[in-house]
Amino acid sequence: MDERIRTALWRNQLIDMTTTGRRSGQPRRIEIALHAIDGRLFISGQPAPRKRAWIANLEADPRLTIHLKGAVKVDLPATARIITDEVERRAILASIAAGWRRDPEPMVRASPLIEVAV
Repeated sequence: MDERIRTALWRNQLIDMTTTGRRSGQPRRIEIALHAIDGRLFISGQPAPRKRAWIANLEADPRLTIHLKGAVKVDLPATARIITDEVERRAILASIAAGWRRDPEPMVRASPLIEVAV
């Protein structure tokens, strides 16, 4: 991977993410936060009472595309691992919540969370 892309990828930022619709098979693109924590990449969101469509799409097909849209614009194929283990969620979401100045407990209970492999 080009060094400019690697540098751009490994910082906290808003990206676009494309998943494949679980029923339609069509690409679904959304804007979402990418987090670089301890040498790993994560995508999360605000707590919500119901499962987000993008998580359901990734349950059906873990392949996604990360679209960097800052100074470096590139589309990167990736694979998602949905994180459901409470201990692992708590450790990762505590870091994300601190950056957002939020209480981590609602996030541990109801935020989507994936690890991304690029």
